[in-house]
Amino acid sequence: MGLLQEKLSKFRLPQMYMEKGVYPYFREIDSHQDTEVMMDGKKVLMFGSNSYMGLTYDQRIIDAAIAATRKYGTGCAGSRLLNGTLDIHVQLEKELAEFIGKDEALCFSTGFTVNEGVIPQLVGRGDYIICDDRDHASIVDGRRLTFATQLKYKHNDMEALEKELQKCEPDAIKLIVVDSVFSMEGDLANLPEIIRLKKKYNATVYVDEAHGVGVFGRNGRGVCDHFGLTDEVDIIMGTFSKSLASIGGFVAADKDIINWLRHNARSYIFQASSTPAATAAAIEALHILQTEPERQENLWKITNYALKRFRECGFEIGDTESPIIPLYVRDTDKTFLVTKMAFDEGVFINPVIPPACAPQDTLVRFALMATHTKEQIDYAIDKLLKCFKELEIIK
Repeated sequence: MGLLQEKLSKFRLPQMYMEKGVYPYFREIDSHQDTEVMMDGKKVLMFGSNSYMGLTYDQRIIDAAIAATRKYGTGCAGSRLLNGTLDIHVQLEKELAEFIGKDEALCFSTGFTVNEGVIPQLVGRGDYIICDDRDHASIVDGRRLTFATQLKYKHNDMEALEKELQKCEPDAIKLIVVDSVFSMEGDLANLPEIIRLKKKYNATVYVDEAHGVGVFGRNGRGVCDHFGLTDEVDIIMGTFSKSLASIGGFVAADKDIINWLRHNARSYIFQASSTPAATAAAIEALHILQTEPERQENLWKITNYALKRFRECGFEIGDTESPIIPLYVRDTDKTFLVTKMAFDEGVFINPVIPPACAPQDTLVRFALMATHTKEQIDYAIDKLLKCFKELEIIK
């Protein structure tokens, strides 16, 4: 056995939880993803999905993906820079730029590689990148690839952000990178205050709208639109794997920033381009977002209903302002156990443990789709309350 294998063979934490019968990852679904899914031969209510608009099984999107596959094939066999640009890639970029409210947009094969490829191309030696300490892992990885001075501030603490800005050289580029909706806790970035500090310290603001597009703003344009700050935010990114029922991601900004990224972002120019099916699916989902506002309206009706019920039942749900509802457990073993107990009761939820959160903040993540019903929510909350009380998480 080599040194690498010897080192990695000692990693047995997953096996420990498997032996206890509470390992919660890589659970197999053998049906389409909707409010109900088939798992282990039984129906389970799905409250662990990021499909906020409930579009992943929409027939119009499926038909668009099939038609694109028939026309273009299953893949592009190259990067966007060389042979991998289709007319529908360009169409999607134009429609996204108009939808988000920026000059231009670029589409990437995944949302993760947007942050991983864009962030390192915006700052370099002598510059600064400043991040919220709960930013998504893709932002963290993008930050690690830069040669800029890296600074962090305590989650949503604007005084802490200002202190970090005060450390920066006045004439250096200062890039503030933040999630619009924090994916585990469901709360929003304080964009109005971030923009005030941007102006005060001549900084640049980059907002990750992965969990904001579809949910917030006019017809789902995101949290930047929700606050009326799209023009003030310099760079906006988003994904297709959530409200847009596909896979991929985009970045939108002014034409000069996009021109630079188009020719320098390594995960754009060296990565195979998005498949025809994924691209066409995102286009169709974007059209549905804009023509069916009732989906967003219903998502907020059931979100407000669920938030009220969880609070009335005594769950600790933090500062969430979104369809992402954290149910704090604050114990890793109990987090895994309550996930297993909920599944046995027919409710699928996701456990959140370090490094996705601090050790003292473990939780289960309850996420809503526009297609959920009040009856499904009531059933899930009743079963979760039973599990939480049995484990004395709720006394």
